[in-house]
Amino acid sequence: MTTNGGHRPVFCTIVPPHVLDRLSQAEDPLVHGPARRTLRRDAYERTQRRLTTVVGAPAVTTRAAAAEPGTPQRTVYDAEHGTDLPGVKARGEGEEPGQDATVNRAYAGLGATFELFLKEFGRDSIDGSGLPLDATVHYDRDYNNAFWNGEQMVFGDGDGEIFLDFTVAVDVIGHELAHGVTQYTANLDYFGQSGALNESVSDVFGALIKQYTLGQTAEEADWLIGAGLLAPRVTGVALRSMKEPGTAYDDDVLGKDPQPATMDDYVRTGRDNGGVHINSGIPNHAFHLAATTLGGHAWERAGQIWYDVLTGGELDQDAQFTDFATLTVKAARARYGEGAELNAVTKAWERVGVRTL
Repeated sequence: MTTNGGHRPVFCTIVPPHVLDRLSQAEDPLVHGPARRTLRRDAYERTQRRLTTVVGAPAVTTRAAAAEPGTPQRTVYDAEHGTDLPGVKARGEGEEPGQDATVNRAYAGLGATFELFLKEFGRDSIDGSGLPLDATVHYDRDYNNAFWNGEQMVFGDGDGEIFLDFTVAVDVIGHELAHGVTQYTANLDYFGQSGALNESVSDVFGALIKQYTLGQTAEEADWLIGAGLLAPRVTGVALRSMKEPGTAYDDDVLGKDPQPATMDDYVRTGRDNGGVHINSGIPNHAFHLAATTLGGHAWERAGQIWYDVLTGGELDQDAQFTDFATLTVKAARARYGEGAELNAVTKAWERVGVRTL
């Protein structure tokens, strides 16, 4: 049984450290300069989050009163290229769109995430109790990342050379907010296989939010995470592919997408908290296989099974792939019986080489 009473928040970024490490070694100062600054900023924010956790400060502070049940309470702030959070208020709940497209995209993305969790899973905001959703845009200068810091979303504008504005992809917004859902439910440890599951769950719900927003079926979806983020000079289509892990990019500067699709290519590394952004490709692939086998809207059956596991109270914080896979089989049987859903989930894990007990 999971023990998530502490709701230990972690600092989670959409761009993995190994990508920024590669960029930081580029000869071009227009590439290595922003990458090095982003790495330093991420290291600082990560340390601040650890200190906050150690000293026992509140994990989440609400800057606005809780909304009425079932209604969002969104606030988007503008850091004005500084690093003090949250920044200057740019748009509040119910206010008309302004001239800043980045602010408007962040506001819409928060709303799309809130809507999916409420309407499809009966969850009132990321904590289940109407938590206000805060986001800060225009963070720092040429900042090549977006992150969830345990309290709010933060978006960089990108450097224009490798990455573009991080609000352009609604699945990035959904991905980071889903880290908040995990924080308030299974609270998966951010290391090794449990960390890769943490990242994969965020990719799953990020993809579902994009598909929900676009009204796409599993067959129609591109299953890309961060499509539209890569600048024109980059040879690639996204940060990750759930359909074909390891194929999202292959670029002279950015490197090649290192994600494995099956356990045969599982990567053992001490970097990136034990490869949390790399090995997440395996459970990502399993979800894609289950969802496309079932067809229709992925959030309706496959997504429901994954949500049941995340929130069901049986997923340990240090869960391994086998533990998660076993619980998805159990959840499929409990919700749908001995039918197509159970078969699709079981076969998906078999195909990626993860055992179910």
